[in-house]
Amino acid sequence: MNKWQKIGLAVGMGTAVITTTHLINSFIFKSSTSNNYTGKRIRSNYQWRFGNIAYITAGSGSPLLLVHDLNSYSSSYEWEQTINQFAKNHTVYAIDLLGCGHSDKPNLTYTTYMYTQLINDFVLNVIRTKADVVATGNATPIVIMAAFNNHALFNKIVLVSPISVEDAFKGPDNLSVIRRFILNMPVVGTSVYNILFNKPSLRRILSEKCFKGGKVPADYINACHENAHLGEASAKYLFISTECNYTTVTISRALSELDNCIYMINGMNNNNDVIEEYMDINPAIENVMIQDSKRLPQVEQPLEFIRQAEIFLN
Repeated sequence: MNKWQKIGLAVGMGTAVITTTHLINSFIFKSSTSNNYTGKRIRSNYQWRFGNIAYITAGSGSPLLLVHDLNSYSSSYEWEQTINQFAKNHTVYAIDLLGCGHSDKPNLTYTTYMYTQLINDFVLNVIRTKADVVATGNATPIVIMAAFNNHALFNKIVLVSPISVEDAFKGPDNLSVIRRFILNMPVVGTSVYNILFNKPSLRRILSEKCFKGGKVPADYINACHENAHLGEASAKYLFISTECNYTTVTISRALSELDNCIYMINGMNNNNDVIEEYMDINPAIENVMIQDSKRLPQVEQPLEFIRQAEIFLN
């Protein structure tokens, strides 16, 4: 076999491997979204500057915006057990953030500033009046900055298991460029993403971070697995930005200067060092703990979560 034959063989084998991997990735995306776990509610679309934003509306009364955690596997399904209860007293808007759920997932760098503009524009153009807002985890800095930049759009703010000021401020490190390059690769990066967010991996992530005793409801696992694969390869773009710490911001000044009524709801089994941190920065902030829950009390203890939230909102 001469040199050119060897090169041809190598190229052919490489092409076969890439093609096979691409087909496997396509199969994973299609099979992961075939059951439509998260698509059973009727959704509207807000045509925002960077893509269509899917959202659910329900009920009547004072407007209430629900903002889910900021992960590629998160969506408005996080509020599935609470939307109907909130709808008894409020006009509920449960949004899928850009890059999440049934919203568009464009190939761009996702930042807190971008999401801050999205939230402000959504309230201004869709809700069209001052709204209360409930936000979870990694999305809490977005709502804090949105209210800080335009306080006239927001009334009361509920922060569910907010992240620490230090975690909110973590920026890109020396390896961020390398991680971003690998994950952006069309076939290799997509394969890495699919490995990281297969169902066993998601179960491990959620059991460690979000649920008391690691007991993750089966329907929630299924929904998160579907969310992580909606939009096929486009699903990975938000993860690239969160993994490389492009969605971070300093919130201490905003937190100290906000004059909105702010209420924190935390699971008793969560790491609750953040509570003192936030209350030291802004002593007017109130807090309540919900028993038998961790990071997502609205999923683990929805009735108690609704009760506590409505005490504050009403």
